Amino acid sequence: MTIRQDNRLLDGAPMLPLRCHQCGTRVQVRKSSWHQTSIQWDKEAVDACLERRASTPGGGPNGDRFPACEALRQTIRQAVLDGAIPVPDDGL
Repeated sequence: MTIRQDNRLLDGAPMLPLRCHQCGTRVQVRKSSWHQTSIQWDKEAVDACLERRASTPGGGPNGDRFPACEALRQTIRQAVLDGAIPVPDDGL
């Protein structure tokens, strides 16, 4: 069996710690482009996020999934604008 190497983090955009401006939860964030963001949540972050705790699961096969935290989205946006989270130059 051949195992393919995971090269996704070799483009110079590492996962970086970021605290939400609303609840202070800490996640790992990475921007691959202006339009793509990766977020890693650990158990502590999941438990601390105010929007996650307040959400109600929806129906259907993906109903138990949390779509997004708007406060964290805004925190990431500001961190990008402030230069704390780099965005690889993709020609835009």
